[in-house]
Amino acid sequence: MDLRIFTEPQQGATYADLLRVAKASEAAGFDGFFRSDHYLAMAGDGLPGPTDAWTTLSALAVQTERIRLGTLVTSGTFRLPGPLAIAVAQADQMSGGRVELGLGAGWFEAEHTAYGIPFPPLGERFDRLTEQLEIITGLWSTPAGQTFSFQGKHYTVADSPALPKPLAPIPVIVGGKGARRTPALAARYATEFNVPFTPIDEVATQFDRVAQACVDAGRDPAEIVRSCAHTLVLGKTDAEVESRAEALGLRTADPAANPLAGSPAQIVDQIGRWRERTGITRLYVQVLDISDLGQLDVVASDIAPQL
Repeated sequence: MDLRIFTEPQQGATYADLLRVAKASEAAGFDGFFRSDHYLAMAGDGLPGPTDAWTTLSALAVQTERIRLGTLVTSGTFRLPGPLAIAVAQADQMSGGRVELGLGAGWFEAEHTAYGIPFPPLGERFDRLTEQLEIITGLWSTPAGQTFSFQGKHYTVADSPALPKPLAPIPVIVGGKGARRTPALAARYATEFNVPFTPIDEVATQFDRVAQACVDAGRDPAEIVRSCAHTLVLGKTDAEVESRAEALGLRTADPAANPLAGSPAQIVDQIGRWRERTGITRLYVQVLDISDLGQLDVVASDIAPQL
């Protein structure tokens, strides 16, 4: 089971804060350091303000050595597909081939209006996401010396040199709970499918949809990594877990809704049940309190070795 640390910098974090967490995650042996791609806090004042995801990850690429880096997930509304392909490929080169791209349609309307970003209706956002995935993966996979062209409803690419190239094929993460279009996009473009913050039975159902979409597309469902993201609510006793959940603004922890809530022993058992029920092989450990790095050490020492 891969364990990756997942942060929400829009809630309030500087680059120095993120660098500290990334380095601690790498030192503790975690597989990856991922961050959200948001420009507005969901709660609180968000001070000192947001940091741009790909600016941050590019810097981390040269200040870390082993850990994988990426977004969960970049909003397709934030960037044009060509420039995004360039930025991610460059970050991959800077990291030595350790970058992954999570890409979604975008959902948080308030951050768009706060920073002057167009926010089309949901259907159009999915149409644009489909074209973006086609363009980005097409640019990266075009052989050197050849050009890439694409004609879509929202984007047109003509005779692009399709540069720069990533050092290695960049994994593409697609995710969410959409019942039809999301699994179809995953079957066509994704190397990983992620279902965040969702109860176990709904997760299993969504993975079944992705598997069927793969079969329909003539693809082996086993080619897609199954992953989830959940909030770490760690405590030695039930009372400590409840207290931490309250401090994080979360509801009472329920193992059927969050396998990362409980004592280390409970979390190990819960992850085992989730893996058996859903087939997940990767878990994003959302750390909301990035000032408490001690919890990373507990996960690394008391949970990870038993998985």
